Amino acid sequence: MSKILANDGIDATGKMILEKAGHEVITEKVSQDKLISEINAGNFSALTVRSATQVSKDVIDGCPGLKVIGRGGVGMDNIEVEYAKSKGIAVVNTPAASSNSVAELVFAHLFSLSRLLHFSNRIMPLEGNRIFGDIKKRCSDGLELRGKTIGIIGFGRIGQSVAKIALGCGMKVLAYDPFVKFAEIPIDIFGFEKHTVKIDTISLDDLLGQSHIITIHVPSGKMIGAVEIEKMKKGVVLLNTARGGVIDEAALLEGLDKGQISCAALDVFENEPMPNLALLRHDRISLSPHIGASTREAQERIGVELANKIIDALS
Repeated sequence: MSKILANDGIDATGKMILEKAGHEVITEKVSQDKLISEINAGNFSALTVRSATQVSKDVIDGCPGLKVIGRGGVGMDNIEVEYAKSKGIAVVNTPAASSNSVAELVFAHLFSLSRLLHFSNRIMPLEGNRIFGDIKKRCSDGLELRGKTIGIIGFGRIGQSVAKIALGCGMKVLAYDPFVKFAEIPIDIFGFEKHTVKIDTISLDDLLGQSHIITIHVPSGKMIGAVEIEKMKKGVVLLNTARGGVIDEAALLEGLDKGQISCAALDVFENEPMPNLALLRHDRISLSPHIGASTREAQERIGVELANKIIDALS
């Protein structure tokens, strides 16, 4: 039996799977400054995290009893992955579990932006009974998604899930990914024969110049700054549900104020949990608090996949 510290929590189903395999799972949160001492004092063999806990070289060096580090989710930018592996620690994550949830959040934001719901939901509780007509006039300038071109930067599992929904909405899909030449997107419609659509990836410059809407799905790195924004169509819609810092936030605000970007959606921020107030208060940004993978279904899938990978690694 091994002891596992699920420091950022784990779904009840995943916890049950681990316990049925004979492991003890502790879900009580340990603060970052006490992480090393608590792991050693508790004789934990495995540590699971989400995005909050940082597994630095200091943590890895300070916890010689760790055999497995698990990340519930896709990106592992909060874990020193290669260093952990060099110390003989297995590192696992759950890349497939949350793809659909993130893709659906992209379209939740996109539908909201296209019909100005992000604005009306802010202003109507405050002014709706006084300037209803003015609000209606402003919100009557919405757009339909059908026929629009969506550019997807990063064409892995999540990007392809976004493409699948976009095709179902009648959108044209462009994609950029230096590691993916093309993808076969399965179209599943209940009651109809299944088929696939092949999408070849193109250059980043071509995508920036041709897309009405751009959504980003890369694990890390600064992809969009002032230079890239100037290459976009005027009035582009820009979405980031990937990682904070993928879009230069100062450049984003400047693009919005100049009208180069018509509106934006952010689920992630450079300075979490204290995002830039200028972003939070901007009336042309749709906001969510880093919840891309946070659906009930995704959390269960993440917990199950993580539990099985930890069991394999420990055995």
